[in-house]
Amino acid sequence: MKKIKTSPLLPQEFVVENISENEANIIAYPFEVGYAVSLAHPLRRFLLSSSQGYAPVAIKVEGAKHEFDSIRGMLEDISEFIINLKSIRFKLKNDETDAEVTYTFTGPKEIKGSDLSNEQVEIVTPDAFLATLNEDATLTFTLKIYQGIGFVPSEDIRDELDDGFIPLDAYFTPVRKATYEIDNVLVEDNPNFEKVIMNIVTDGQIGPVDAFKNALEVMYAQMAVFNSEISVAAPTTVERVDETPEIKKLMGRIEDLGLSARSFNCLDRSAVKFIGEIVMMSEADLKNVKNLGKKSYEEIVDKVAEYGFAVGADLSDEVVSAVKKKIEAE
Repeated sequence: MKKIKTSPLLPQEFVVENISENEANIIAYPFEVGYAVSLAHPLRRFLLSSSQGYAPVAIKVEGAKHEFDSIRGMLEDISEFIINLKSIRFKLKNDETDAEVTYTFTGPKEIKGSDLSNEQVEIVTPDAFLATLNEDATLTFTLKIYQGIGFVPSEDIRDELDDGFIPLDAYFTPVRKATYEIDNVLVEDNPNFEKVIMNIVTDGQIGPVDAFKNALEVMYAQMAVFNSEISVAAPTTVERVDETPEIKKLMGRIEDLGLSARSFNCLDRSAVKFIGEIVMMSEADLKNVKNLGKKSYEEIVDKVAEYGFAVGADLSDEVVSAVKKKIEAE
């Protein structure tokens, strides 16, 4: 018979694995069966669709009337130039939400993303190639750069532009990849709890952890619509306790002590699961465990001593509080 519950287990562990500056794994566990995917999937959608980023929405090239034109002395035509421009990722400085920036280059020169950085704009893909100019070439162009979310096609921008500007498809999202895996994790000998591992890769406009935080904020904001008509109790924040080596040992299970079956069963039937619970007992409390005889008592005291502790040990208030919180969370 399954254990009867009145509420699902709350996940206690949250880990960030920084793989690189623009990639990280976000790990949380343990979840009840089915809960991990229920949270991970919408978070992935919000990461890809609601993360704020920057993109050029229009370009005006001196001497070019449309995207199929060409410029004297530039190897690429305008359409190829625009394709290359899409691989360059911009970030406006000083928290600006839009900017109009003009560049002028003379040949011979191979223009890269790093050449577009100035006091208004930071380029997060400095090695991206843009264009090649011959000796007699001069290239002047103006970009309209905006902050936004998701993808906006050029057709939606065309009517809002000044004469001479060519609309561009705007890829705002700074999240290049957001995937997740669901693994099983053991909780109290039950292997059916779940761990979610979310891998996030960004283009450098924003860090993966900040992108995850923004996705959470958007998710909470979307759900706030229900608060207007339905009174919902505010969720309790799960306090995570930093585990010192001492706390980790105290949170070891009584199985780790290698007790005889009789001693183990006495503790197990009294709902004693962790070594820390024995250490925090007084000698009198341990002796009063139901059906625990003298030999079993002495065995437990000896095994706890071998583990590095003593029954009734004088632990610091911080350690006692931390162990109690973790035991309550189990």
